[in-house]
Amino acid sequence: MTARSGTTQSTMAVSRRRSAAIVTVATAVLTVLGATALTDAATAKGARPAPVREATAPRPAGEPIMAIVSISAQKVTFYDADGWIYRAPVSTGTTGRETPAGVFAIVEKDKDHHSTMYDDAWMPNMQRITWNGLALHGGPLPGYAASHGCVRMPYDFAENLFDRTRIGMRVIVAPNDPEPVPFSHPSLFVPNAQAIAAAPDRIGTLSREAAAATVAADEAKKAATAATREAATINASLRKLEQAKKNADAEAAFADKVLARAKTDDAKAKAEELKEKAAAKVEDAGKQLDAARTDAKAKLEAAASAKDAAKAAESKKSDATNAERDAKLALEPVSIYISRATQKLYVRRNTHKELPDGGERFDFSIEVPVTIRNPDQPIGTHIFTAMAKGDDGGLRWTAVTIDDADDAKDALDRITFPQDVINRVATTALPRSSIVISDEPLSKETNYRTEFVAVLSNQPQGGFITRKPSAPPADMVANGDVFIDNGFGNFFRRGDGAPVQRNEGGFGSFFQQSEPQPAPQPGTPRRRTGQPYYPPQQSQQVQQGWGGPPGW
Repeated sequence: MTARSGTTQSTMAVSRRRSAAIVTVATAVLTVLGATALTDAATAKGARPAPVREATAPRPAGEPIMAIVSISAQKVTFYDADGWIYRAPVSTGTTGRETPAGVFAIVEKDKDHHSTMYDDAWMPNMQRITWNGLALHGGPLPGYAASHGCVRMPYDFAENLFDRTRIGMRVIVAPNDPEPVPFSHPSLFVPNAQAIAAAPDRIGTLSREAAAATVAADEAKKAATAATREAATINASLRKLEQAKKNADAEAAFADKVLARAKTDDAKAKAEELKEKAAAKVEDAGKQLDAARTDAKAKLEAAASAKDAAKAAESKKSDATNAERDAKLALEPVSIYISRATQKLYVRRNTHKELPDGGERFDFSIEVPVTIRNPDQPIGTHIFTAMAKGDDGGLRWTAVTIDDADDAKDALDRITFPQDVINRVATTALPRSSIVISDEPLSKETNYRTEFVAVLSNQPQGGFITRKPSAPPADMVANGDVFIDNGFGNFFRRGDGAPVQRNEGGFGSFFQQSEPQPAPQPGTPRRRTGQPYYPPQQSQQVQQGWGGPPGW
């Protein structure tokens, strides 16, 4: 029994060793086969990039000027005037809800944002780049694209970054993994130090002129109103005097008839007396009417003159106000967008006027045609940024290309900048100014609350959600702004007399809701307070007409 037992145990041990060996070999074979299959799949689909780790440049970091999100590398890199300063992994939009590649800027910041459209999803340290729901924010990172369009960053990274950025900071979402490279070109703006130094005094002078013009316009308006009111009173008096004259003429005609019918001397005498009285009334009414007409003519002419003066004063006020605005904006970084699709050049500068929705208003009073050589040939999408002042008194520029039909130099070579635009913006161009050249029109997400939004049409845009326009801010309505719908979206003319903005290839939906309410989606658990929300990856249904809720 002992021998048999020992033999049995030995046999079982050998059997276990054989089984382990078989499992080991099988595992190795499966591993090799699996690795081969994964390698083949990666070769077919494009290998997944090596994991990106959070990193901080080994030097003091300046203020971030731009962020570049690489969809292919699933990372974001922030740059200051001297190079990269922060880098971290991200999770962009998954298939069908892709984060659109293109040119954006931060339009709103919210430290503790909760989605109003996706079951109160928590989006801490949210930095919005479109008003329709795309943003950078803290979120879970599974190691691959998994959001519903937003760019998730590590929670701590997003929190540490939040107070370092500003509204208007450029955000580039690239399908590839570009880096800004030093760049120079004769077309890039060279500021004039004397013009910049003189700008504050010029602003002071123009502000005083605008204030005086405003007072004069108000006084002229009051004078025109009073003159018009008085002219209206005169017209009423004229109508009464004209009626009195008609009545006197009727009495005179009646007296003539009475006199004609009189048979006796006594009747004739009475008729003569009646006629004399009627004639006196006619004469008196005529004199009063003539005097009133003379007076009315003078007052009507004065009212017309007052109206003309009021219009001229209002025009002068508008010119002075616009000159003051341009002088103030001259000390703000300028952003220029040139679209081959629309053959237009657009200018944006932040006014830093806060809006009720949390954003800031951008000035867009310059929109002009631009000459592009060989306009039927693709030009690519290139972002040129003035990173800092140069040693020669100019600016240090970089270039980032995210869609390279042309290289950056050739793209700039094809552009002829309008001289009046150069005169208005180039001499006082400051660091953080930028020039974007693209084949694309401006997205309909571009409006008075954004800098430029443009997406690459040759890349998926599943996470780019279009909203219906919402009501304009009350302060803009109160200022007398005029709203116009030209079929592309809502547009407006400011109350200060600035021209109506034209939309010929891209502007639209000037007043959009930040997050509308879609129908509830099945299988969507509600987030507990203070806990991040992890959306279902497989069971979530894609609703037709939108690419997923903002933030996921």
